Amino acid sequence: MLKQLSTFLGAIAFYTCLPVPQQWLLTFNGIARWAPLVGFAIGSLLGLLDYGLSYLGMPLLTRSAIVVAGWVAITGGLHLDGAMDTADGLAVLDPQRRLQVMADSHTGAFGAMAAVIILLLKVAALADIATHRWLVLALVAGWGRWGQVVAIVRYPYLKLEGKGAFHKAALRSLWEAVPTLVLLLALSGVKGAFSSAPWLAVGVTGLGGSAIAIMTGMWFNRQLGGHTGDTYGAVVEWTEALLLCLLTIA
Repeated sequence: MLKQLSTFLGAIAFYTCLPVPQQWLLTFNGIARWAPLVGFAIGSLLGLLDYGLSYLGMPLLTRSAIVVAGWVAITGGLHLDGAMDTADGLAVLDPQRRLQVMADSHTGAFGAMAAVIILLLKVAALADIATHRWLVLALVAGWGRWGQVVAIVRYPYLKLEGKGAFHKAALRSLWEAVPTLVLLLALSGVKGAFSSAPWLAVGVTGLGGSAIAIMTGMWFNRQLGGHTGDTYGAVVEWTEALLLCLLTIA
């Protein structure tokens, strides 16, 4: 239990900017398996922020924009930076140069456009979701990181070294993604219980969330022949944005 707690705290320290006391023992090996739970915690905090802004009477669109800004702030832009680097790499026609471009710390035009599109989609979709927003935020952030876990265990890692290499070394089997899959499906059922159209809500949130998470990682694998730390971040961001858009119909 102490080892699992240490790994979970390591996941919080790695994936977020939330303060973790320096004296706490942190373990970083295997933190990716905890990423969906960290996502659920991030979404819950954002839901709390959203509730506070709503209590103050702030309009839906404005607080949606603030919540999305807080989303970036809590993660330190970790995943958004990966999505930007991935977009710059995929814009290169020569497949042999894509990884080199993705490793460049400078942001290109396609990376900037990808960031704008992702943030606009999140703000617009969140502004169209008026009820149970805290649960929506928690589920979306959880599914995004579950997609990352699937990409880590299912596809080859393209670099000998890199910021995502230790994730690949620690996670070997798709069974690593099963516990959090069960949890996310159960929470999708909870969302359905609050909905006026339960089966539609469960289907869109559960089946839609898992499908988008899987297909996003699959698409990046087809483009690059594998994954890197940047594409792991891109899987998170695009899954979150696309799932939010899908949830506007539920």
